[in-house]
This record gives sequence, structure tokens and C-alpha cells, in this order.
Amino acid sequence: MPGWPKVAVVGGSLGGVTAGLVLRDLGCDAHVFERSRSVLEERGAGIAVLDATVRYLVEHGIADLSRICTSTHWLRYLHPDGSVQHEGRRPYRFSSWNSIYRILIGCLGDERYHLASELLRFDSRADSIRTEFADGGSSEWDMLVGADGIGSTVRQQLLPEVEPRYAGYVAWRGTVAESLLSPLTRRALDDAITYQLLPNSHILVYPIPSKQGTVEAGNRLINFVWYRNVAAADFQALMTDREGQLRTVSLPPGAVQERYVEEIREYAAARMAPPIAEVVAATEKPFLQVIFDLEVSAMAFGRACLMGDAAFAARPHAAAGTAKAAANAWALAEALEGTRGDVETALREWEPEQLTLGRNLVERARRIGNRSQFEGTWKPGDPSLIFGLYEPGR
Repeated sequence: MPGWPKVAVVGGSLGGVTAGLVLRDLGCDAHVFERSRSVLEERGAGIAVLDATVRYLVEHGIADLSRICTSTHWLRYLHPDGSVQHEGRRPYRFSSWNSIYRILIGCLGDERYHLASELLRFDSRADSIRTEFADGGSSEWDMLVGADGIGSTVRQQLLPEVEPRYAGYVAWRGTVAESLLSPLTRRALDDAITYQLLPNSHILVYPIPSKQGTVEAGNRLINFVWYRNVAAADFQALMTDREGQLRTVSLPPGAVQERYVEEIREYAAARMAPPIAEVVAATEKPFLQVIFDLEVSAMAFGRACLMGDAAFAARPHAAAGTAKAAANAWALAEALEGTRGDVETALREWEPEQLTLGRNLVERARRIGNRSQFEGTWKPGDPSLIFGLYEPGR
């Protein structure tokens, strides 16, 4: 009978760490390998918190969500003059990527979370997988989990023909301390995720914990995400940082050329509702995330598999990217448990449902984005726009 496998998880973001935790708890000798030399930092970005994202924290009683998440109860759209276009009750939780990540890696421990570990290649054998890392180390494993994101090294070896597809637009992002905003703006944004529709664009604003983890009103960060179309001809210039280096996936805070920062502030002042424009203007170092579609035809390859954004990278509009990766990890542990550690059988049984989940999410997020950015058919209050992993609201 198979025993619990020795597992290498490549990629130390939220999905990879969740995989390491649930597989370790099952009894696997699971280790997570992260190429970065230091603990990851997601530049203060906010995330919507769906149930799957924090399932591990909730089921193990590790964190009180009210202490690591902000909450809002209203969905609100503003007209350009700042008046309310639409409002309805819609509870959401938000957090910062950093807040959840640091708790999870603390649960995993340094002995299983390995920094400065860049995978170069792996070799699949009859009953094992051999990995080779940039530091010269090599190891034998019973299973390899590729959780290394949209630029996945594991995917490039398994499916070299699969590449991310640029969706035609980028997300401008940034945060500002709530205390720096005017009382009028704070009232206008109170207890809500706030949207404004713009020509072939939209922006959303919501509160997240401060860098110190504070979630009390008045001491949080206000996070904005603004989707803007960028033609292929203009893409390279926008994504060239202040040092002249072309970035193809994201530009971190402080790297965006000043001329582009000035342009978004001028546009916001001229076209946005005053509370939203104030958030954009007050953000000291906005940054950029390129929007891609990515989908694979397979996730299981003998003793290796792909999960999270290494397999399916959906546009952010369903707010389900981290939840999808966590759901993949939980399902993987359940499949291994059901086969008592038979890796190849477990992966075959795990794959179909995960493929369906990924395909459906990518397609739903694509439809939502296209309605805003290209079709002009986004309607405030449309229930199909509600955040969710499996479907709107779920």
C-alpha cells in the first residue's frame, strides 16, 4: 500500500503555502520552495477574502477574521459629480495579501518553507521526480506541485506551448492611509466597496488593513484598483520602468515613470467622482499589474501537477484568484487522502473538477472584464458581477 508521499511544492505564495500546510497535515513530508531570497511582499495590495482563501485559518482556529479583515456592507456606484448612482446591500470582507500570507507561513514554519530556492528543471521517473535547483541542490520526490504562478517554471517544462495572453488592459493599483483623506471623502466611502464606471474602464475602492494590520475605521488603508485599456503599441513604453527596464507582468511602487503617474492623476481630477479622485491623487506610489488570461488543457502529469495561477490565471474581476489556488490545494489533499497516498491515482481523480473550476472562472472573469473595457455593457447592480469563486456570490 502507498504511504504518504514526499512532496515538493514549487512556489511560496498563498496557494503554495496552503498546499504545503494541508499536505503536511495529511501526513505528507511536504516542503515549499520559493525562488525569492526574502519573505514575499505584495506591495500592500488588497484582496477580497472569499471563504476558500481563509479556510485553513478558520478550520484550525488560527485567526479571528474580524482582526485581519475589514468588512463592508454596501455596494455603491458614484456619478462623476459624486452623487450616488446605485447602492445595495452586499457584504464583503477584504484584507491585505501580506496579512494572510504571513500568518500562513508562520503556520508552516521555516523548516518547510525554503527561500532562495529557484527550480531550474525536473526529471519525471517511473516512481519519483528529481528536482534541480539554481543553488546546485537536487532531490527526489514522490510528487511535484507547480504552484509558481503565471510565469510558472513547472508549466513551461510540462506545457511549453502555453503562454499568458494579454487581455488588452492593465490595473493601476495603490493605497493611501485613511487618516490622510478628508472627512467628506471618508463619509462618501464609508462601509462600502465603491465603484465608478468610466468610458471603457472602471475603478473600485475599498478599505484594507493598515501595514501594521489595523482594521479599525480611521486607521486602515484605502485601496483602489483602476482598469485602463493600453493598446499593444503603447504597452512597452508604459511598462518600461524609471531605470529603463521593460517589465512584462507588473511595475512595483516607485517604478512607474512619473509622466504616467501625472497623467492618471490629471485624468482622475477631471473625470472621477471627487472622493475617488482624492484617493488616486493621495496615493504616493501607484503601481501596475498587467491583466492576462491563462488556461491549460491539463493539470495532472503522472506525479506532477499544476495549480493556482500556474494553471489558470483569471482576470481579477471575480476576486477569486487566491481562493482558486486554495481550493485546488484542499482538493488535492482530499484526493490523496481518498487514495491513501497513491499519487498518480489521486491526481487523475483530482484533475477533472479542477479543470472545470479553472475554465469556468477564466471565462466568467473574461466576460466581466470585456463588458467594462470593450463592450460598454457593465450595469451597476447586475448580480452576475458579484465576487465569487464557483459562481457570483459563492
